[in-house]
Amino acid sequence: MNKKKLFVIGILVFLIFVSVSYLVHKDLFTQFDFNTTVRIQDQISRRFDTFFSVFSLLGSTELVTLFLIVLIIILRKLKRILIFVPYFMSFIIELYGKIFVIHPGPPFMFFRYDIPFSFPSSYVQPGSSYPSGHSTRTLFISVVLMFMIGSSTKLSRFHKTVFISLVLIFDITMLVSRVYLGEHWASDVIGGGLLGVSLGLISLIAF
Repeated sequence: MNKKKLFVIGILVFLIFVSVSYLVHKDLFTQFDFNTTVRIQDQISRRFDTFFSVFSLLGSTELVTLFLIVLIIILRKLKRILIFVPYFMSFIIELYGKIFVIHPGPPFMFFRYDIPFSFPSSYVQPGSSYPSGHSTRTLFISVVLMFMIGSSTKLSRFHKTVFISLVLIFDITMLVSRVYLGEHWASDVIGGGLLGVSLGLISLIAF
């Protein structure tokens, strides 16, 4: 698809994010959030605590930023460094949301992270839990990766399908892990995902 069209779609998705943020601020997702967390934690065995906790580390600011830097170095095109503009914008918008959108995170009784290590960024708690930074970063990178895979002239249709499917499976697992581990509500994940997709689409203008 034309990058200009993807840019426009990115703007539209961002407007949806703003709308969802307003609804979250008005506490319209409270019951939905609680019910979703209870159902997910009831349906998934505690044996997966460590498995999902690994995704908490993989989606950290430190690792995702490092991955993006390596990706830009591999691409070897100076123009693509502009991707960092919307990427760092996501941190500003995330911080704004967590300060001004009143939305306390899940209580400790839902918390299931069980790895005795956390990156420094995980200790930054500016206020509420909306939107999910892990969801934002993951979907941002995924949009970029899927665009690169889809536009590649070196991959067959079969390989493109396989790689995009793997990216989507990773995304779904990451988003579920946020709720399963009791680190975020479902609305945090939805908001973070919309923010990541919107800025990811906007960043494609640099490709």
